[in-house]
Amino acid sequence: MASFVVILGVFWGLCILSVALLKWNEVRYRKKGLPPGTMGWPLFGETTEFLKQGPAFMKNQRSRFGSFFKSHILGCPTIVSMDTELNKYILVNEAKGLVPGYPQSMLDILGKCNIAAVHGSAYKYMRGAILALINPTMIKDQLLPKIDDFMRSHLSDWDNKIMAFLSSFRQIASTEASSISETFMHEFIKLVLGTLSLPINLPNTDYHRGFQARQNITCWLRKLVEERKASGEKQGDMLGHLVGEENKYKLSDEEMIDLIITILYSGYETVSTTSMMAVNYLHDHPKVLEELRKEHMAIRERKNAEDPIDYKDYRSMCFTRAVSVANFQLKIVTLVKLGKILS
Repeated sequence: MASFVVILGVFWGLCILSVALLKWNEVRYRKKGLPPGTMGWPLFGETTEFLKQGPAFMKNQRSRFGSFFKSHILGCPTIVSMDTELNKYILVNEAKGLVPGYPQSMLDILGKCNIAAVHGSAYKYMRGAILALINPTMIKDQLLPKIDDFMRSHLSDWDNKIMAFLSSFRQIASTEASSISETFMHEFIKLVLGTLSLPINLPNTDYHRGFQARQNITCWLRKLVEERKASGEKQGDMLGHLVGEENKYKLSDEEMIDLIITILYSGYETVSTTSMMAVNYLHDHPKVLEELRKEHMAIRERKNAEDPIDYKDYRSMCFTRAVSVANFQLKIVTLVKLGKILS
């Protein structure tokens, strides 16, 4: 009987403590001008619900508080807008006090020089460095032939996002990609998981593993950059362009490493997700698939079997581009725009 009373007392004590913590966290963030919403637990907020439920969590919060509410996600107090008109206004007026603002876990793991962490003149410079990597000459002479060759040999791996990662890595460092890609991929997956976690650096947490993966990846990439600089050989990939003397955007080794990680990170989810959406779209529209097949077969008939797709072929894919645009409009990949307001 005594043990039952103790257990019951502990149970009610935990219940009271939980309610007190939730109420304290709500009062802590109760400021004038903030929209309605809930802040969840101290430190953890509503991160668990957000990561597990995803869209269902957002729909539930919108049904309770409307299209504009507050929350606490990935270690950050957050204002969520699901209002179309307000989101348009925010995007149009992005330069007026709103800058990219990402959770601390992302900033720690992706690096302080990644394009999402900088703004102002630094942002413009990093943006210019990225655009210089995908100029028309690079697309014509490097990207299309390499992507064509890669797709022929790795199409069977797209199922596990391996194709998207390896393709991006091959564009960045074509010579070294095959020798370190498997180990690099293993660490990179841990890095991705770490960016979508609470920034609590304790052993066996996703953030801790992601941070360690970041250190390993940085070590490999720094060695890669140093070897490229020492060799002096001109290679037609992104890293070759970054370290080349003709590149007007001179970046430090740290900036190069963060830029490479950002490119890989950005393409990891979006390429595989967009490919999946395209396949689903073609499955649902067989007439579109048939027309698409005709266009590509006509291009292939003009070429030998081993000839890669070139820029002229790409420019002739009018129907393919129309299908791509329709797919993007129907299934938008980037569902979240993260930012912070400068006070």
